[in-house]
Amino acid sequence: MTCNPLWPEIVANLPTGQYASDRPDLTTRVFRAKFEELKEYTFNKNVLGRVDVHVHVIQSQKKGLPHVNMLIILEKQDKLQAPDDYDRIVRAEIPDKKKEPELYKCVKKWMIHGPCGSKCMREWKCKRGFPKQFYECTVQGKDAYPVYQRRYDGNTTQMSKNFIADNRFLVPYNPWLLQNYDFHINVEVCSTVQSVKYIYKYVYKGPDCITFQVQPVHPESENNEVTRYINVRWVCAQEAM
Repeated sequence: MTCNPLWPEIVANLPTGQYASDRPDLTTRVFRAKFEELKEYTFNKNVLGRVDVHVHVIQSQKKGLPHVNMLIILEKQDKLQAPDDYDRIVRAEIPDKKKEPELYKCVKKWMIHGPCGSKCMREWKCKRGFPKQFYECTVQGKDAYPVYQRRYDGNTTQMSKNFIADNRFLVPYNPWLLQNYDFHINVEVCSTVQSVKYIYKYVYKGPDCITFQVQPVHPESENNEVTRYINVRWVCAQEAM
């Protein structure tokens, strides 16, 4: 879940001439309120199923927006056992513009990946694996995550003059969460032990840190190891708030 700087609660409280990036106190406060509401629906109202265990970590992206990664484990009776169960929770297709107009707007605004550029390319390939392949139905993947249904159904959306997105460019999402909160929220099914191990490792990887070297003014100064290398935590304004 990533903070939406265009949430009405943020925009309505910005004085003339200010942007969301000028008010880390405001964006952080609204984000926390939204996240507390999300937890209420997820943990107590069971919108994804009855939750047995959960863990999350809040980070601040370098561009200054709060971001949370969460892993939830459902109770035994509600565990997702097969592709049909996955489809109840996660969708990776563009909704019909006429049947679900509000969801369509949210998907177009937040859940389209692309066109790929310098930020997501590695060795001339998208590190996120986009565009994905078309699939007629959801299947259990060979790696950590399922291969979601992405039908060649003709549904597309015009993102820019030179880019028309189809189902191959959809980031998996939960329709209810996306439409109710209007933000980027990627929902995935962790279908193997490897994916659970990876997410726990990611959650507990710790805060961003930097290491910098302090050079003495005079080369003949005492070579003090403490003053030479200092390891510090990197904290942005949102995290400080």
